[in-house]
Amino acid sequence: MADIRPLLELMALLRHPERGCPWDREQTFASIAPYTLEEAYEVADAVARDDPEALRDELGDLLFQVVFHARMAEEAGRFDFADVIAGLLDKMVRRHPHVFGDATVADAAAQTRAWEQHKAAERQARDPAAASALDGVALGLPALLRAEKLQRRAARVGFDWPEIGPVLAKVDEELAEVRAELDPGGPDERVAAEIGDLLFAVVNLARHAGVDAEAALRGSNARFVQRFHHVEAAFAERPEGLRGASLEQLDAAWEQAKRETS
Repeated sequence: MADIRPLLELMALLRHPERGCPWDREQTFASIAPYTLEEAYEVADAVARDDPEALRDELGDLLFQVVFHARMAEEAGRFDFADVIAGLLDKMVRRHPHVFGDATVADAAAQTRAWEQHKAAERQARDPAAASALDGVALGLPALLRAEKLQRRAARVGFDWPEIGPVLAKVDEELAEVRAELDPGGPDERVAAEIGDLLFAVVNLARHAGVDAEAALRGSNARFVQRFHHVEAAFAERPEGLRGASLEQLDAAWEQAKRETS
């Protein structure tokens, strides 16, 4: 088992008031948070590409972010890395009573429900006044993922349609409202609000269809990139490339790319 102490000592040196790195010394929780999110996404990217070497490197970068936050907290007298580990161990034992206690779970789905119940109980213990079913859904989540989590929380207390038909109707309704704002050239804020409502409804549709909206959109992004590369290749020998092609030519190349890709 690797010793974490050299990494903690390295971080302490980087933050040293006199001998440390100027950039590392001036960072705060707020300034580092975007890098933490970026490293988490890069871990997910390495997984998606099935690249074990990249995954190893990206996990190291993500761990460094944890150490960075813990070091700043220690300097502020709030907690240290050991407290992070202790809290994590306690939480994992508490949330797995079927492993570390006498409880039983039938399958992974049952464990997922039990996990959420444990989290809800922990939130209530931390803040008895936090009565909303939506409390604790992180603001920093990707918007599609946060929309799905908000909808799942609401569904647990009965705020949901029992079948997919009304969900499809809601998507149609929201699309009509987008058109109603666009047709007369409505205010930008109204157009943005209606498009946001449409996206929220589409996430709800994905949830009812058993589709991970975030993963589905990542798949669409990947297909777009793959197909766009095909279109670029089709016009690569033209001096002006895509810019000199007509919309009809571009559409034909796109349809050909769709046929040639999955």
